[in-house]
Amino acid sequence: MIPTPNLKFIDLFAGIGGFRIALEKHGAKCVFTSEWDKEAQKTYSENFGEVPQGDITKINEKEIPNHDIICAGFPCQAFSISGKQQGFKDARGTLFFDIARIAKHHQPKVLFLENVKNLVKHYNGNTLKVILRILDEIGYDAYYGVLVASHYGVPQARERIYIVAFRKDLGVNYFYFPKPMYKKIYLKDILEEDSVTAEHIINRKDIRFWEKDQHPQLKPIQIGQINNGGQGERIYSINGHAITLSAYGGGAAGKTGAYLVNGKIRRLSPRECARVQGFPEWFKIPVSRSQAYKQFGNSISVPVVEHIYLQILKVLNSDKINELKSEDIPIRKRYDYTMQTQLIKVLQ
Repeated sequence: MIPTPNLKFIDLFAGIGGFRIALEKHGAKCVFTSEWDKEAQKTYSENFGEVPQGDITKINEKEIPNHDIICAGFPCQAFSISGKQQGFKDARGTLFFDIARIAKHHQPKVLFLENVKNLVKHYNGNTLKVILRILDEIGYDAYYGVLVASHYGVPQARERIYIVAFRKDLGVNYFYFPKPMYKKIYLKDILEEDSVTAEHIINRKDIRFWEKDQHPQLKPIQIGQINNGGQGERIYSINGHAITLSAYGGGAAGKTGAYLVNGKIRRLSPRECARVQGFPEWFKIPVSRSQAYKQFGNSISVPVVEHIYLQILKVLNSDKINELKSEDIPIRKRYDYTMQTQLIKVLQ
């Protein structure tokens, strides 16, 4: 097995580098990055000293350096001809195709993918079904599950599907996603008051509260609402967790949710958004508040990715195989791609 400090990875649909932070913390080396959004490129460059290459659909896979792992938080798209079951051809015209063509050419040891929870239902379930079939076709055994960020040490209720695929010749017969930590951390633990300004405060006359048990919980605790209580109009206690950060959410407190802090209703600040996503304090935020909200809303939860990566390392290091067998939560592998694929919701 390859020594873990020598692992090389590429960062596709890189955003602001959440995957990179998690993997580099454990000795992996990033050898290629792609991200088309100019503002995200700015943040990435400020933190990692390099500007990601642009649109991955225009980059020849032969020009990408050899690597051991592909990391990708790719956008979710439907496969218009997935019902025809043409395998690799089904992915053409989607961004997953670019992951598949790179993997097919380079044959890295591992694919480490992230997407929204809704992927399992997307396009009547055909999108995930085709993704798994294509991974099988190009030589990979895939495992997947939904993990909740709230269970892995950050105060945010963010559910995402993660797909980990191993090249078949490695002989990996199972993969275990990490057990929940249930760390007792709450939104009140990561707030910053010194940098909060008037632009974060919400002053409205159509606000109402109701009695609610605010005993600390590892989930959002709604205690009130603005207007009719629609998206971005719900008020939460800081004794719970933040709602899922969103890149495009609307409403009075769109993108972050509203929280009652020291008698005032306010949005989260960009730095607080970084913290609920598990980004380290050294991470620089060189863009506008609006762009920062978008970038953290689009990003991955760093601690969740880190814990999954540690499980990947256990698999890639044979001396830790026995440890892997005795711990954690197993995910059953899918072999029958002719039937409708159903997601195993491991960590509700």
